[in-house]
Amino acid sequence: MRKCIESALLGGEDVEILIVDDGSTDDTAKIADEYAAKYPTIVKALHKENGGHGDAVNWGMAHATGQYFKVVDSDDWLDATAYQRVLTILKKVVNEGHELDLLLANYVYDKVGRRYKRVMRYRHALPANRIISWESSRIHFNRFQYVLMHSVIYRTELLRECGLELPKHTFYVDNIFIFKPMIHVKKLMYVNADLYHYYIGREGQSVNEQTMVKRIDQQLLVNRTLIEFFSQHKDVNKQMFKFLLQYLDMMMCVASVICIVSDDKELLAKKKDLWKFLKNTDKELYRKLRTSVFGITMNLPGRFGRFLSKSGYHLMQKLFGFN
Repeated sequence: MRKCIESALLGGEDVEILIVDDGSTDDTAKIADEYAAKYPTIVKALHKENGGHGDAVNWGMAHATGQYFKVVDSDDWLDATAYQRVLTILKKVVNEGHELDLLLANYVYDKVGRRYKRVMRYRHALPANRIISWESSRIHFNRFQYVLMHSVIYRTELLRECGLELPKHTFYVDNIFIFKPMIHVKKLMYVNADLYHYYIGREGQSVNEQTMVKRIDQQLLVNRTLIEFFSQHKDVNKQMFKFLLQYLDMMMCVASVICIVSDDKELLAKKKDLWKFLKNTDKELYRKLRTSVFGITMNLPGRFGRFLSKSGYHLMQKLFGFN
């Protein structure tokens, strides 16, 4: 947590740091108050009852006074050089009166014990250092250029205007944080800078495979939320539709593969129920996702089919270094 806060403090008076103490029972509150006392013009300590990750983000949005908003988890940190570059760009955008709803930057899979750290970049998906709209023909996200909460910096008022409110006591709501506000984004920019260090490998982390198996119901809830939302908001331009479709495709893959690797009959039944829910909600969307590479791979029949699905998953795990 201290490493995280110290990395954010390098922004000086250009940033407002909101430390959300979500009903902690450790030293979080004490550390938050310590930094708020030491940097009263930069740091605010916000104390609340426990509501989970999503509610902590809601609390931050409600109290933010900055023009742009970024979530940094307490075990992650920001690269100093990339941070200054991003702040310089945002200041220029504000001072020159440009419209910018979303800034996208790279994040690093900073996995414990891994020498080579995989970086998620968006080269070729977007032109760098240019403000463009979703109507641009230069937007070409591929299915492996996965956008996480770690990638994005939203205009604060956009998050409020779109009425974003993340569910309480639910993990994996960062997917909703990407999905729902995105349809309101008109102008976006990509900065090819490795801004965010995403620390993974700690035992008990929400993205740890075994933890995800235990919390699969929360992932399935998030998936159903995305399905219902997309089904009701398909009237978007071609580039936006493709982005949301690929995002949901990846989410269906994640939920499905976690059920598969569990080798649990009850979870395998829940996987089938998820795909059935998709089909009953939107047959056209079901057809597109069921016939995608991920959709086919995650629904191979029988024990051998599940073996192939798991093999593909473990290959991607090695390539990308996720948990």
